[in-house]
Amino acid sequence: MRYLTAGESHGPQLTAIIEGVPSNLRISIEAINEQLARRQKGHGRGRRMQIEKDQVKILSGVRHGYTTGAPITLVVENKDWTHWQGIMSAEPVEEGAEEKRRVSRPRPGHADLNGAIKYHQRDMRNILERSSARETTIRVAVGAVARELLAAFGIRVGGQVLQINDIVAKREHVSLDELIARTEESPVRCLDKEAEVQMMAAIDKAKEDGDSLGGIVEVIVEGVPIGLGTHVQWDRKLDGRLAQAIMSIQAFKGVEIGIGFEAAGLPGSQVHDEIEWNEETGYSRKSNRAGGLEGGMTTGMPVVVRGVMKPIPTLYKPLMSVDIDSREAFSASIERSDSCAVPAASVVAEAVVAWEIANAMCDKFPSDSMDDMVENVRQYRAYTEKF
Repeated sequence: MRYLTAGESHGPQLTAIIEGVPSNLRISIEAINEQLARRQKGHGRGRRMQIEKDQVKILSGVRHGYTTGAPITLVVENKDWTHWQGIMSAEPVEEGAEEKRRVSRPRPGHADLNGAIKYHQRDMRNILERSSARETTIRVAVGAVARELLAAFGIRVGGQVLQINDIVAKREHVSLDELIARTEESPVRCLDKEAEVQMMAAIDKAKEDGDSLGGIVEVIVEGVPIGLGTHVQWDRKLDGRLAQAIMSIQAFKGVEIGIGFEAAGLPGSQVHDEIEWNEETGYSRKSNRAGGLEGGMTTGMPVVVRGVMKPIPTLYKPLMSVDIDSREAFSASIERSDSCAVPAASVVAEAVVAWEIANAMCDKFPSDSMDDMVENVRQYRAYTEKF
């Protein structure tokens, strides 16, 4: 499978075209909208979330609730477009017109300056509109389609926030069902109620100070069969593809799988997962420090991926920058922003991980239609249990 997204933060809509989804997969618009609503929640979100009530439209590739095998087109309209039609118009405007709203002051931490230099743009709005994290809206919609595919094979995805700023949640070993239910009730998607209160207070303080906070999110995928991905080429290793997916999310600066960086300080006997076998389930591991991946392939244990999100760089007490016209120092320009988007980023991380696992399923099994794919997965699971 593959997909492309298009659209700007204040343009009329965000669009994705997905190719390679098996035919006869049931698609629920309500399920996609549920994921879009999850992305808009979270303590620390800005005023944009009060404007946009994201809803998906499916324009192709689905008929009467089922995929046809043709490319799927998803659209999410930007309700704020009504206030930006002149500024973001595709039609030419006169030089110096108010509608241009030209941006000449790059914001530290954003794509503004690098993108302007790369694409020869003296108006950095042409960069910031596309580099905005608003683009993750349509990726969550794409991830929701991937979730539908995974659900057909009993593969489930959940996520949680482990840290915001310097506040670290106490780890709890709970079922994925409980994790999903409890994090959905939390304004910061955190299991630890004590940490939740502290996180919310820290977000409120950052907002009051005109500052922003980052954090760490974790995604867990259960029910994944052994052998997705491969060891034979670097670009097809599933752990590498998952790492790239997490790092592709705006503002993410780090990723780890399983115990990740902790492994650097431990001997091998405390890093690797011992193998066991029983008649009922076949092969499994006594632990899951590898995060469900070895040699670029899934082990059958839950896939565990974490990502680090930096504080959002748009600040209401802006950092200093340089005007590209005058070369003079100025406070960087401000676009409407969140004080903390880590809870929302947790939902985005779930979406991109779901896509990569679904894609790996389609790579592994014949996937023209769900009928063939379901039967092939059933036979493969039986094979791995008896291997």
